[in-house]
Amino acid sequence: MRPGAVMPLSLVTRGSRWGPAQAHTMSIETEKELSTEDTARVAANSAAAIELSVVLPCLNEAATLEVCINKAKAAIQREALSAEILVADNGSTDGSQDIARRAGATVVEVPTRGYGSALLAGIAVARGKYVIMADSDDSYDLSQVTSFLHKLRDGYDLVMGNRFKGNIAAGAMPFLHRYLGTPVLTRLARIFFRTPCGDVNCGMRGFRKEAIEGLGLRSLGMEFASEMLVKSSIFGLRIAEIPTDLSLDGRSTPPHLRTWRDGWRHLRFMLLYSPRWLFLYPGCLLMLMGSLLTLWLLPGMRHIGRVGFDVSTLVYSATMIFVGYQAVNFAVFTKVFAITAGYLPRDEKFNRLFRVITLETGLVIGAVLFLLGLVISILAVDFWRATGFGPLNPGRALRMVMPGVIFLTLGCQTIFSSFFLSVLGMGKR
Repeated sequence: MRPGAVMPLSLVTRGSRWGPAQAHTMSIETEKELSTEDTARVAANSAAAIELSVVLPCLNEAATLEVCINKAKAAIQREALSAEILVADNGSTDGSQDIARRAGATVVEVPTRGYGSALLAGIAVARGKYVIMADSDDSYDLSQVTSFLHKLRDGYDLVMGNRFKGNIAAGAMPFLHRYLGTPVLTRLARIFFRTPCGDVNCGMRGFRKEAIEGLGLRSLGMEFASEMLVKSSIFGLRIAEIPTDLSLDGRSTPPHLRTWRDGWRHLRFMLLYSPRWLFLYPGCLLMLMGSLLTLWLLPGMRHIGRVGFDVSTLVYSATMIFVGYQAVNFAVFTKVFAITAGYLPRDEKFNRLFRVITLETGLVIGAVLFLLGLVISILAVDFWRATGFGPLNPGRALRMVMPGVIFLTLGCQTIFSSFFLSVLGMGKR
């Protein structure tokens, strides 16, 4: 649709129809999600070139759902948009489905519970070029849908709401969410993925449907919101944000969001999608600290003030090297798997690196490390032989053996990791 074009509202209500009706062939999966009445409504909507779909996830929102729908309808009518309103119902038992239909919305029945599950089903059914999603508890002002649409028309793929730049009503956002959870997650998203947004958890956002569907989103819970933003950032989509007001929700039931559980799910998702921060950087730090500590302790016992550091500390420093090296390997494994499976975009720098570091290269490096460790171990055994294979001073013995153990272990890890990495990369060739 040409930006700014005026078209008739495509919402279909009982007894009235805005726009011509025409049969529409739907997938079997979609037909199962819609009732006969809702299927007819979608068919009528699809006859017109729908520009905007408003998707509202719903679970027992009878107290506020109609208000939300009416606000969205008023905004749509005000600018004479060609639009539809979809309510993705997650198994409400309070009559939310009938309320939505009476208000003129199409109900998408979603049997699988979860915020992400509801939204995925609603987005799949949506016919608009653009989709705007918001909660059904009247905490977001759905009269703002046109503000999101105008930004999308400017060419952005994802437009995020920012509650911190808008007005947050007293009591609308819990203290922990406002001053700890959301700021911390937002900061991590900006560090890990360079997202340009200042509010990663805002539930009102708009996007170009084709662009978001191309990301292959799959999270079924609250972390769906993080997945959308993280993948949009990783795959280079154009992202903008606009100020969004947040009001005290109008529901009479407890909120669906669970502070610690859902906060952890958001954080877990971010970590899993950032192998550099989860594995690579901690691994490199551990290896560096372990190596420096080992070199410091090898000549003999060290003191800092009255505290002495001897071979017991040396064992822990060697362990830091092992764990750090394994973490670095995990970072590489995760990156290769994620790219091969399509979770992350292809990385040309990574591809160039693997054209140099092949299976054979890894085997040679592993063999050199192993042989170096073997030579050091043989020298240690020879020293033991020179003493008649009798008791040795524990401190001196460990300082002789530990370098050999380190190199032997790193050599074996490198060899096995090279083979495993080669298996993971088979899909790339």
